[in-house]
Amino acid sequence: MKPSLYTSLSPALLPLYDVSSSIVVIIDVLRATSTIATALYNGARCVIPVDSVAKCIEIGRQIDGITAGERDGHIAEGLEHGNSPFEYPREFVAGKTLVLTTTNGTKLLHMALEKGAQQIVTGAFSNLDAVCDYLTRKAQPVVLGCSAWKDRVNIEDTLMAGAIINRIGSAFDINCDSSKMAETLYKDAKKDLYGFMEKKRASHFIRLSGYGLQEDIRYCLTSNAANVLPVYSEGKLTSDLTI
Repeated sequence: MKPSLYTSLSPALLPLYDVSSSIVVIIDVLRATSTIATALYNGARCVIPVDSVAKCIEIGRQIDGITAGERDGHIAEGLEHGNSPFEYPREFVAGKTLVLTTTNGTKLLHMALEKGAQQIVTGAFSNLDAVCDYLTRKAQPVVLGCSAWKDRVNIEDTLMAGAIINRIGSAFDINCDSSKMAETLYKDAKKDLYGFMEKKRASHFIRLSGYGLQEDIRYCLTSNAANVLPVYSEGKLTSDLTI
């Protein structure tokens, strides 16, 4: 029998899914999971995802790490760096530990942990192939967890879930309308993800564009720009080089 695959379109919906027997893919395209993949691709030792600014600062001091993150799209007060993948080139991040907190993505990761997720990985368009290869190789039940925006469903995370399903859905038993909706949306958008987001006036597209972050958006919608698989274990995300 094929393993199951479900899509949670918002953190508010995660309690409806059995994560205790599933690989949970945390998706936060704009921008947490894109930045995590980029930092690890560029040689970061690991990324420690935390759910509060205070904890980020505390851990950063303890380990002499890079404290980074955002609230509502801006660098959070008290942190050194933000949530843009362009802030973490190899010459800056290689060999270092990034302690990261974000509005949505790291929050969802900790929710999945609290609910006993069997395994957690993070996914974005920037590491799409790595995620798909891993999920098909493992052949275990999957929950695609969209971080959304403050529990409100968003387009970009739904598109990413749809991209995964479009590529590897045939390897899974999918009895899940949200998964089918995500794939349908992706099929409509896949020729030009940026143009689709712009045309549909996606809320996060408008929000980040208002901050002048169009290049961040383009990068985060580019497939396989940082094709590594971040895997969560013992409080940190590291790159799985076995895929």
